Amino acid sequence: MHWPPWSSPSPPLEAEVQTVDTSSSTPLSSWPSPSIPTTWSAYLTPDVLLPTAILTSAILISTRLYRSYLRRIPRAATISPSFWHKRSLFGTVTSVGDGDGFRLFHTPGGRLAGWGWFPGRRIPHGKALKDKTISIRLAGIDAPECAHFGRPTQPGAQEALEFLTAYIQHRRVRAYVYRKDHYERAVATVYVRRWGLRRDVGYQMLRRGLATVYEAKSGAEFGALEERYRGVEAWARRKGRGIWAVKEGFESPREYKERMKGGQGKGKG
Repeated sequence: MHWPPWSSPSPPLEAEVQTVDTSSSTPLSSWPSPSIPTTWSAYLTPDVLLPTAILTSAILISTRLYRSYLRRIPRAATISPSFWHKRSLFGTVTSVGDGDGFRLFHTPGGRLAGWGWFPGRRIPHGKALKDKTISIRLAGIDAPECAHFGRPTQPGAQEALEFLTAYIQHRRVRAYVYRKDHYERAVATVYVRRWGLRRDVGYQMLRRGLATVYEAKSGAEFGALEERYRGVEAWARRKGRGIWAVKEGFESPREYKERMKGGQGKGKG
């Protein structure tokens, strides 16, 4: 009996069942199996070699770019010899030690590489900076000596230290490195952006009479700036700026170190 009574009768259930013809089905055992090359010639075709060459080249180029431009250098001792007189280091000044030296936290690639804003690319502070900064010695200049090794502070040293600290500390600078000195410092010409202009830090020290041109008998580094440095030093001397305001008894940083050398150890150059 069908329901509801007014509906047309349904066909028998057996009519809905269709017979599946399995006579033409392909047995699983007859399906084609994957073809595995058994000779090297199969791997030497262009459709295999070209993608492999592209991938390998991309890996090698990426590795070289990282090592050359994006690998962070933690200390002066780890600077590659290929950098001297050829490359520069970009980073943030974390501390200033005296009138011609400071510490740099290397940030290769700068903000474009995520430094300062990307997670894991923050500049550490305090004790976390230990063994992670490069000691930089400004090339071509000699600032008055601060007190160290039991020696008194040379006149003008505090003014040089205060100016350099205010001028570059916590700022991003670029250091063109020349060599490593015997105190494990990278001797470099350093530039900083001030009011949108690129400033030579050593030149600015000389211009304000806060340093002299480096006069050591050996090891002096100027890049190609010696003539420019001597010119601005002569200008500051004529104007009586900074240390040149002393009319009598003037003693240059080099003369001061030579005088203090006897019996008290060797001061930093």
